[in-house]
Amino acid sequence: MELFDSHCHLDFPVFDTRRDEILARCRRQGLRGIVVPAVRRATWPRLCRVCEEHELLYPVLGLHPLFMAQHGESDVAALAQELERQRPLALGEIGLDFYHGRQDAAAQQALFEAQLELAEQFRLPVILHVRKAHDTVLGCLRRYKLQGGIVHAFAGSRQQAEHYLALGFKLGLGGAMTHARARRLRRLASELPLAALVLETDAPDMLPAWQHEGPNTPENIPRYCQLLADLRVLPCEQVAVQTSANLRQVLPLPLQA
Repeated sequence: MELFDSHCHLDFPVFDTRRDEILARCRRQGLRGIVVPAVRRATWPRLCRVCEEHELLYPVLGLHPLFMAQHGESDVAALAQELERQRPLALGEIGLDFYHGRQDAAAQQALFEAQLELAEQFRLPVILHVRKAHDTVLGCLRRYKLQGGIVHAFAGSRQQAEHYLALGFKLGLGGAMTHARARRLRRLASELPLAALVLETDAPDMLPAWQHEGPNTPENIPRYCQLLADLRVLPCEQVAVQTSANLRQVLPLPLQA
């Protein structure tokens, strides 16, 4: 089976001593690509270097909303320069996170919209991070001519899912889906069109139910695929084929990875 991890931070230092062995096992399991989104400007050089050194890894550049205190005034301009130079698959991970409140909501939204302008300018899909902010994000997305993208770790409502799909987005499912208590998310995973879904780990975070300590790794993707297949009562191979095709619809991955 051909499988992809649509969201994984394999550039993080926690993987430095075991990245090669993890990737070797991923290849044996059928993974053909791992998308690695950035979180802040200081990590871009390292992320790009790690991706250059490992053929399965594809870099994505952006400024994450949870790192507002670490973003500088010149970071958006620097991002524009890097997008021009690197031409990554997408812009991300970007978005809004109001999980801990809205104290910096205005600053988050200004940064988000500045990056949406870049996505429109460079005709790039975007990888979204959204917590407690789906309606606000959807309102922002409608103001730009975008190439679609992925809503990472989707946990919104059925109605919000349908609005994202209408805008050309796919929905990322991963570790949260593996927990039996996530009944609403599991129902969405079973009922939304299979053509709407992609698989992800968000490694090293978002541990699955069967893993009690970290780090999470992209080696869990085959089990996520099997779980999604079980929820939908479909062959695992069919889910693998469709979720891989879905990812290729929104990200220009090479045909031969």
